Amino acid sequence: MVTDQQQKPAAEEPVRRRPLMHFAERSMLGLLVVVALGLGFGTLLLLVRSHWGPLDRLDHGVADALNRLVAPHPAVVDALEFVARLGGRPIMLWLVVIAAVALLIRKRIRLAVYLVITGIGALLLDPSLKALVARVRPVVEAPVAHAPGNSFPSGHALGSMIVYGALLLVFLPAVSSRHRKWFVTVMAVIVLAIGLTRISLGVHYVSDVLAGWFLGAAWLGVTAYAFRVWRREVGRPEVPLEDGLEPEAAADVRPGTPDERLLPHPWAGAMEIVVGWVLLFGVLYALGWTLTNHMPSWLERFDDGVPRWLQGFRTPGWDDVSYAWSKAGDTHAILLVSLVFCPIALAVWRHWRMVLYVVLAMFGELTLFLCTAAAVGRPRPPVEQLDGKLPTSSFPSGHIAATMCLYAAIAVLVVPRLRAYWWRWIFVVLAVVMPLGVAISRMYRGMHHPTDVLGAAVLTAGWLTVLYFSIRPNADVRRDA
Repeated sequence: MVTDQQQKPAAEEPVRRRPLMHFAERSMLGLLVVVALGLGFGTLLLLVRSHWGPLDRLDHGVADALNRLVAPHPAVVDALEFVARLGGRPIMLWLVVIAAVALLIRKRIRLAVYLVITGIGALLLDPSLKALVARVRPVVEAPVAHAPGNSFPSGHALGSMIVYGALLLVFLPAVSSRHRKWFVTVMAVIVLAIGLTRISLGVHYVSDVLAGWFLGAAWLGVTAYAFRVWRREVGRPEVPLEDGLEPEAAADVRPGTPDERLLPHPWAGAMEIVVGWVLLFGVLYALGWTLTNHMPSWLERFDDGVPRWLQGFRTPGWDDVSYAWSKAGDTHAILLVSLVFCPIALAVWRHWRMVLYVVLAMFGELTLFLCTAAAVGRPRPPVEQLDGKLPTSSFPSGHIAATMCLYAAIAVLVVPRLRAYWWRWIFVVLAVVMPLGVAISRMYRGMHHPTDVLGAAVLTAGWLTVLYFSIRPNADVRRDA
């Protein structure tokens, strides 16, 4: 006679085995897909190395046809180059590094390690395989773009498949099930568009891009499989890949707070910003017009005398120092600092209003500077200008205004949120030293008067004040207090 205790293990045995068998089935299917992708890449590699006639004719025929289609249209070439930059190494490195830092801040160390290792694979696979195959890039009748190195495989196609695919797997849990298809579609369209632009620009053959996609997807599959094996070994529950690598990390990989409103009163806040911009433009125009046309003689002597006085200190060494300080206020440097600060601030404090404050501060500064400079049309100082003739007028200084707005906005956001006294002073010092250094360097190089610096200060103070009371970026600090 069999008791209930003897029957119970036999009844539970299939229940215990079913999840493991289900995982094995899914894992075997994933491995088969990875093997198929690897075989696809290997086949293309052999065909390219053996100069298989049909593939060569296809590659050269598509390259010539697209070149005839694209070359006569410079605007199309510019658009294709812009899309191609999304798969370039600078963007790829920025995405991986910033995402990994954000994950480390959120204490998702394994996801950060996964991103870094997957990205390193892209960096190593591309140059090594190009050196091995040594395929020359396409030669077309009317070249519209140039790229260094060899052609097979496409580094842009390989890198974009790996990086955007890894970001998709990591951040997919943060997307609601209703929007996941859109998220996947957007990522797929970006990868597809990057590959097609490389063919259209005549810097890669069709087989180069296909090989990059195959190899990138295979490497992505290998790293994702390794991550799933780690989950199984540490006893984590099995999850379908369409839910992301780590669904339980949804709250940590989500960029901000889900229920946060960017503006307390959206329509009223937007109108406040627009009205503030118009009024500030009026103030800047009135100030600039007065300085240009009705400046007192004593102030004019002072305004022209400062650049002349600084000109007397010019030496090759100081010229290099002033150039470096001046570059700290140009568009590329300001954009780089913004692209580093905003994601890190979002990872630490989870408030989109901080990002909105910085974005609108820089966008408003740029538009106010361009409109005011075009309306005022003030000449540059009457000294030798080391940066040559620039398309904009002297008032206000765009370099100084951009530096002031960026570092002052960062200080406004960060200082109230930091408890450590000395950390606060670091951001306060940056908000003073960086604009001061840029201002001195711009006057030293003969590009601006002291009153141009005054215009930049008025622009910064007025615009940041308008945004502060419209967006209220530190409202969460007061609530916490």
